[in-house]
Amino acid sequence: MSRVCTICTHQERHAIDKAIVSGTPNRRIAAHYDLAETSLRRHAAEHLPVALVQAQEAEEVRQALDVVKQLRYVNGAALTVLRDARASGEAELVLRAIDRVMKQIELQAKLLGDLDDRPVVNVLVSPEWVALRAQIVQALAPYPAARQAVAEVLAC
Repeated sequence: MSRVCTICTHQERHAIDKAIVSGTPNRRIAAHYDLAETSLRRHAAEHLPVALVQAQEAEEVRQALDVVKQLRYVNGAALTVLRDARASGEAELVLRAIDRVMKQIELQAKLLGDLDDRPVVNVLVSPEWVALRAQIVQALAPYPAARQAVAEVLAC
């Protein structure tokens, strides 16, 4: 006869399920409710209500949409300020508004994944690689066939 899940029969099951779905570490949940971590893992894998997991995922999507909604609102406000500044002819205010709009566009692009500003390193043109490549080819000088084969591979 199989054992009964200690989480399913726990009087605080709803709170435990909520803590698991929200991403609270198993160790913290186990300590708080005096449970075994293995029981929590097994319960999460086998008994956690699908509806609860889906509700948590829906909440995360809703929060992400709220950020985009707020960003669009701020973008609209910045564009309104820019439009008003142009109409008033205040050059300094126009430039500050343009700067703000540019920052908003950059932030939006980063959040939506349209802009990747991580540095790109091309190791093929680095001085270290060029020197190493020359040393490899030079070391293979006594072996013409190997040197030719390696040179062809390095050229790609």
